[in-house]
Amino acid sequence: MTSLPWLDPDYVWFPPAEDALDDPDGLLALGGDLSPERLILAYRSGIFPWYSDDQPILWWSPDPRCVLFPEEIHVSRSLRRTLNQHRFHVTADRVFNRIIRLCGATRAEGTWITDDMVTAYTELHQQGIAHSIEIWNRKGELAGGMYGVAIGRCFFGESMFSLETNASKVLMVYLANQLRLWGYQLMDCQVESPHLLTMGARSIPRREFLSILRSCVDQEPEMPGWQFSWEWSGPEV
Repeated sequence: MTSLPWLDPDYVWFPPAEDALDDPDGLLALGGDLSPERLILAYRSGIFPWYSDDQPILWWSPDPRCVLFPEEIHVSRSLRRTLNQHRFHVTADRVFNRIIRLCGATRAEGTWITDDMVTAYTELHQQGIAHSIEIWNRKGELAGGMYGVAIGRCFFGESMFSLETNASKVLMVYLANQLRLWGYQLMDCQVESPHLLTMGARSIPRREFLSILRSCVDQEPEMPGWQFSWEWSGPEV
């Protein structure tokens, strides 16, 4: 493997995302810390942390990059039927700590959401940068959730979970349309998954992703705060 930069915890920097390895795809650097300053710089630079408890912090910028443009959210015929039933409602920032911990606990294959990650993203949440999205059933029980990072007009989705059928799909519809109303240009999905692709996500070259990122991370969204107002109201999204 090509030698990778080891980041000093006392000096916040990253090599260019374009320097990431092809194999494993997107691995860019090791070490550093999960301070708010470093995490914010990482996301602004198209980089994110992903590692296990027995590893140093690993920083990634894969090529291609999976993204969802809010206006391209896809709602299938079966999902429209679910939305028409109004079985769920969606909120933001109600139970951040519960959401991030469930994102880790519900993954059968293990999780990278270590205690250090929970602490780091909770601090970002307290600064108004990391957010949770919750979806609730008619009984008021949590049916699923997601957390991510919002910088400028970009939302960086980190992880999501679902406790009920179609809950995560409904959440994605609400999130994409709310981001669209707020003027967000991009939702970063990091890497492809069948679920994301069925919702309208697609992969674009990293250079295109970075170009979009540079154009919108410094733009203020058209929103008073992270409170959802969009509601499903009929056959069209």
